[in-house]
Amino acid sequence: MSTTADLLARAVAALGGSPREGQQTMAEAVVGALDSGTHLLVQAGTGTGKSLAYLVPAVDYAVRTGERVIVSTATLALQNQIVNRDVPRLLKAIGPELERRPRAAVLKGRRNYVCKHKLDGGYPDDALGMLFDLGADDAAGRGGGQSSALGEEIQRVRSWERITESGDRDDLVPGVSDRAWSQVSVNAFDCLGAKCPAFEECYAEQAKVTAAAADIVVTNHALLAIDAFGDHAVLPEHEAVVIDEAHELRDRVTNALSGSLTVPMLHAAAQSARKGTAVQDGVVGLLETAAQSFEKALAATADGLLQVWPEALSTAVIAVRDAARQILAEAGRGTGSAEPDTGLQMARARLEEVFELAERMAELTDNDVTWVTRSTFRETETTSLVVAPLSVAGTMRNGIFAESTVIATSATLALGGRFEPVAASLGLAGPEAPRYDAIDVGSPFDYPRQAILYVASHLARPGRSGLTDEMIAELRELVAASRGGALGLFSSKFAAEQAAAALRETLDTPVLLQGEESLGALVARFAAEDDTTLLGTMSLWQGVDVPGRTCRLVVIDRIPFPRPDDPLTRARTRAAERNRANGFMTVSATHAALRLAQGAGRLVRTTEDRGVVAVLDSRLRTAGYGGFLADSLPPMWRTEDGAAVRAALSRLAAGD
Repeated sequence: MSTTADLLARAVAALGGSPREGQQTMAEAVVGALDSGTHLLVQAGTGTGKSLAYLVPAVDYAVRTGERVIVSTATLALQNQIVNRDVPRLLKAIGPELERRPRAAVLKGRRNYVCKHKLDGGYPDDALGMLFDLGADDAAGRGGGQSSALGEEIQRVRSWERITESGDRDDLVPGVSDRAWSQVSVNAFDCLGAKCPAFEECYAEQAKVTAAAADIVVTNHALLAIDAFGDHAVLPEHEAVVIDEAHELRDRVTNALSGSLTVPMLHAAAQSARKGTAVQDGVVGLLETAAQSFEKALAATADGLLQVWPEALSTAVIAVRDAARQILAEAGRGTGSAEPDTGLQMARARLEEVFELAERMAELTDNDVTWVTRSTFRETETTSLVVAPLSVAGTMRNGIFAESTVIATSATLALGGRFEPVAASLGLAGPEAPRYDAIDVGSPFDYPRQAILYVASHLARPGRSGLTDEMIAELRELVAASRGGALGLFSSKFAAEQAAAALRETLDTPVLLQGEESLGALVARFAAEDDTTLLGTMSLWQGVDVPGRTCRLVVIDRIPFPRPDDPLTRARTRAAERNRANGFMTVSATHAALRLAQGAGRLVRTTEDRGVVAVLDSRLRTAGYGGFLADSLPPMWRTEDGAAVRAALSRLAAGD
């Protein structure tokens, strides 16, 4: 019988790789954690090959014990890579060595699958219904305008649906817009469930059935959170969970447990109740009246964290809750029919969402925080009352770590050289926390020889908005020395635009700016052209994998602290201080260390890569917290000598 080490060696050889000490160490640690039921945190640097290091033990464990393992990722991109590339190649390599052929499946949220019933016109009051009224030219996309464009996309979805086996949006190539996809898919609230005429053919249900028969199920953090904290199980029963991109877990769980209440949301619920239920107009009018009071109360409330609720806002939210509850009660009478009623289902879904949010806001727990925020989209301003958990540590401890053996891995888990900050955020700190082991398996890269960390310590502290003239001058000199091949990571859209304008004035090489094309197209062009510079904001700080000399310079304009006026950051900082901790270090510095490490990690992707990470924020060198942040980065050779860095970049650009 083959050991896990044997299986890993066979897999690596079959995939054309070479043995890596860190990968082997990680695989052995994962085996030990699964067999002992002890949680494990693994920091595995870029290039370790961590996917194989956990997939081989997970597959072996599932076959040996008959227990299912869930693999959760933060992004759909990694989820698709594991499902479409890593797992099939792995099973082909080690399948003959196992007692039986293991099965793997992918499971996504319901919204990711096309809804056959909705595509057939089974849901009222949708833009899809509007398409049935279009002329032949419009339906074929020849009539011009937004309706014809939408019609063309949906016609393409119709054609694809006839041949697809998965119904998964990611399998539709080329894809369609979010607007078009929203007309052919449903969320969990709107789904008719077993009453749906297309239930037996439902792609989302088929995916759940396939997952229930699989040994390895690949999903994402959002669905993992919904399964752990929702009212109904979404994932099949499992014994263990592997969390890749674990540094993202807390934020994804926070998002899944947050909600916003808006005036348009209330009006939409009332409209659905009028059209989809037999509730009397007077009862529905209670919600519309409550919506008017809510709108006035919101208008009179300043943006930001609500430490004390205005009485008018509290009264309005209670009125919204009571009205939604009464309509739901009225709508539920005399509806014992087994026949599906999409109008009623949609009305209930919207009313239940309103009721649950309003009830939560009316009866806030000590762990909930609320704030008011205003946003503008297409010249329309929307004011939202938001509720979010102050901490998800206890929730994750009870909902995830108490239920399964968890292996959490990322390239950035040991911040400032310590696992404790991330472990605490995951619920693994305190007297009631479960036991866990932690290991840093290092990286196969020789960072001191492959990379330079340059801190422009001569620059003044960055201002509150945008780039200073001195920062722009420094940026120009660096990119000119590198002759392109630069990835610029900026703290704001305005700063990125400033940088693009400045570089385009002086450079004769291409400068790409996030937002001017799709992100995928920009990254593809950047990867294909040695002299191109790509500038952008947070979307580029992680997930961009461009190995080789095309990315020889990464420029970071400032330490990526969270916005000082961010309500959740403020609330968490105050909570830490109440517990006699350093609020700034616990919240803002930890956040910045994580993001900074992710950004710096864009530079070295293979053992052949060489380059410079340049930070234009002198605080990394001069501030008291600078050491903590720097110690969270890969161990690059550090310098503050700009002339030496520019000389090194010139040599790299020349191919030396």
